[in-house]
Amino acid sequence: MITTVQKWGNSLGVRIPKPFAVGKDLREGTRIDMREEKDCLVIVPIKHPKLNLDDLLKRVTKANLHKEADSGEPQGREVW
Repeated sequence: MITTVQKWGNSLGVRIPKPFAVGKDLREGTRIDMREEKDCLVIVPIKHPKLNLDDLLKRVTKANLHKEADSGEPQGREVW
């Protein structure tokens, strides 16, 4: 597919056609790694492992466990 480099502010940009974005699970805000390889510009989405609650809870230790915080008396119609 042929597309055009466009000026956006002080930068240049290339629009990613929807079929490519969907195929690579790209969305607005997706972080990417951009690099040169030989004569090519390579864009690779940064994938983070999906964590579940059990994995996150395994990281909790006595050393990083926060103490209870007192937020004071109820304000307005708050009920404690």
